[in-house]
Amino acid sequence: MQRLPVETIHQSVQVTYTYPVTFTDHVFSVSNPILRDLCVSDRGRTESKVLCVLDGGVSSAYPELVSQIEAYFSDAATSARLVQEPIVVAGGEDIKNDHASVTEIQSAINAHGIDRHSFVIAVGGGALLDMAGYAAATAHRGVRLIRIPTTVLSQDDSGVGVKNSVNAFGKKNFLGTFAPPYAVINDMALLAKLPDREWRCGIAEAVKVSLLKDAAFFAFIEENAAKLVARDEETMRWVIYRCAQLHLQHIATSGDPFEFGSSRPLDFGHWSAHKLEQISNYMWRHGEAVAIGISLDSTYSYLRGMLAEDDWRRILDVFLRLRLPIYAPELDEALDAEGRRTVLAGLNEFREHLGGELTIMLLNGIGDGVEVHAMDEETIVQSIARLRELQASYEYQIPQEDQHGSQRHEELSTFAAGAD
Repeated sequence: MQRLPVETIHQSVQVTYTYPVTFTDHVFSVSNPILRDLCVSDRGRTESKVLCVLDGGVSSAYPELVSQIEAYFSDAATSARLVQEPIVVAGGEDIKNDHASVTEIQSAINAHGIDRHSFVIAVGGGALLDMAGYAAATAHRGVRLIRIPTTVLSQDDSGVGVKNSVNAFGKKNFLGTFAPPYAVINDMALLAKLPDREWRCGIAEAVKVSLLKDAAFFAFIEENAAKLVARDEETMRWVIYRCAQLHLQHIATSGDPFEFGSSRPLDFGHWSAHKLEQISNYMWRHGEAVAIGISLDSTYSYLRGMLAEDDWRRILDVFLRLRLPIYAPELDEALDAEGRRTVLAGLNEFREHLGGELTIMLLNGIGDGVEVHAMDEETIVQSIARLRELQASYEYQIPQEDQHGSQRHEELSTFAAGAD
């Protein structure tokens, strides 16, 4: 047999993902057709199967929600059928550290024959959506997922994107998938009982995307900070919409929605935020950690001569007035065996998460992000010191409430003077 010369077949595959992000109120009202219309069978079946996963914190805040979900899918107008009562699992970051809920969801998918033309509906905060999305994406290599986010942060950021994950090996989002949802439904009514702390947390991601992409949006947040803190619904509705819109535009047009490269622009401030969450045992909410991370990288940009002082002060001031922190004691107090600040390990973990060279987003101005491939450790330490000094003059004690209002109160130091 004649030996063939070396040949290479270059295969190119193009896949287009289209999914709606719909803004509504009272999604589980039988008079609201949005979810019903999404769950229509497209395989000639008389009905489609639905498995619902519900955040326990949301269930506690809305005791009637389980019965509402069951009534919605038992209505004669709905051709989708719940295969069992909603699976209620604990919300919050702990659910991403304990993978038992992933197994529970996958077991239900298996037991009820949920296939690629059936639906998993996840109702909850960002951590619940991450976990349930990971379970759905790894069953049958992916079953249809409909996300119904119930926090500001998940409605304006994490819930509208293409990523799913759980934590492992002491690292945030170590196990995960890129699997776009079948649909996202943002129900503003589900934010009504959100604790104030959770309400504010999600605004950090809006500040983030405005700093990178839209100076006018940043100015809107500045001008309306007091309204946002006072829980003005229409102001928050616009902030969520615009933030989600900017995130979706980036995913669609950046050229790297599945992060094949080494750049992750929308994770501005996140290299330290993710590490801060971990070293504080997730005492800091993700949005709070992001506010601190943005403050740190903005201060770094200022000290390196990239960001004008006026812009730097505007960024810190907007966090002040939103009652979000800019500093955490763990930035100084958490040390490794060699006495080095533990948060600095976040730089390598950030690089490792994507592979390739380190790529960090910094600021040349508000609405003007720039990528760098190295950060000076001494300047980072100076930035931490600058934030610590500022915070020392404006120490404010806020209650730490568990998601959706359970009464666990601990003292947290935040830089919140002038918030009102």
